[in-house]
Amino acid sequence: MSKKIVIIGAGGVGNVVVKKCAMNPASFSEIVLASRTLSKCDAIAAECAAIGLPTAVKTRQVDADNVPELVALFKEEKPFLVINVALPYQDLTIMDACLVAGVHYLDTANYEPKDVAKFEYSWQWAYQDKFKKAGLMALLGCGFDPGVTGVYTAYANKHYFDEMHYLDIIDCNAGDHGKAFATNFNPEINIREITQKGKYWENGEWIEIEPMSIHKPIDYPNIGPKESYVLYHEELESLTKNFPTLKRARFWMTFGQAYLTHLEVLQNVGMTSIAPIKFNGMDIVPLEFLKAVLPEPGTLGENYSGQTSIGCQIKGIKEGKDTTYYVWNNCHHADCYKEVQAQGVSYTTGVPAMIGASLMIDGSWFAPGVFNVEEFNPDPFMELLNIHGLPWDEQHNITLPHEY
Repeated sequence: MSKKIVIIGAGGVGNVVVKKCAMNPASFSEIVLASRTLSKCDAIAAECAAIGLPTAVKTRQVDADNVPELVALFKEEKPFLVINVALPYQDLTIMDACLVAGVHYLDTANYEPKDVAKFEYSWQWAYQDKFKKAGLMALLGCGFDPGVTGVYTAYANKHYFDEMHYLDIIDCNAGDHGKAFATNFNPEINIREITQKGKYWENGEWIEIEPMSIHKPIDYPNIGPKESYVLYHEELESLTKNFPTLKRARFWMTFGQAYLTHLEVLQNVGMTSIAPIKFNGMDIVPLEFLKAVLPEPGTLGENYSGQTSIGCQIKGIKEGKDTTYYVWNNCHHADCYKEVQAQGVSYTTGVPAMIGASLMIDGSWFAPGVFNVEEFNPDPFMELLNIHGLPWDEQHNITLPHEY
């Protein structure tokens, strides 16, 4: 089986995926990095060579919005798998090109239309029959959240519960990048995600709430209490589908007050809008302009201190008795920069993409069709997390900080 991959996207996450794949020649024999901006690809490839990574990185230019360009690239390079870490708007064009070229697919974030702040899996799940008929596999949402959080949930369900009833995914970034205001991943995607209405799953239906309206302090390991806010996050859609015993599923994320104040001001002056406006006779999208003036997330790593903590807190039943389980990873920004010249948010997204790709290549996770990570055996993935830089901890039968 070919161990050649094409990686699309040369931002902060792409940098991590390339370097982690290049560190593992047993899984990845050839690596091609492609992006609209060839200079970004060349810079990452040069860093890989400079630090002596064993697998060489070839670079190509491609427009990920252009299906014929993508098809031509895939047919020329003939990879086993495409790892998509470009923009979520480009998921469907890349999937279309994979179908034409006969190439397997993996991404870290689900599709959303460029002109509507709405992300859901329905557009990609609709490709199920096409991929299955072609004998191809598409693995969706193989970052950390979504991604590892789904694997954590599947692992808990397999080993510790007869029925899971309550799931709370908690995500804390307690790092300091030294900037007045910056986002840890693509600003356009990040701000769209947190300014739309929140929602969570309860008793068989989605409950919609005003943005950031439900919050409380949650105590994170080795960090302490941090104010955490309920958001809608895409893995809730697949996890409630694949684990139907869940009575409630929520996603919590921490934000500092300075971040929220900046965000409120930007919203009030219209800078987070995705509706085009006229400026000097040209149509511009305020949020796209804001992205252009904010720090590039991939540049934040060098002086980033502190750590992230992301995990799943679950309550359910085992052998007729109530039981609780907490599984999590803490990741230090400085360690990530030392290893791959990245900050922790990029690292925690990029490493799982590499792991998922390796499991597809070795056949541990493989079936024709479109899948979310929690649909496969979680054990090999959990083992590889400990090997490749995202070790996890767990606690059983503790009091969790949620109402039941």
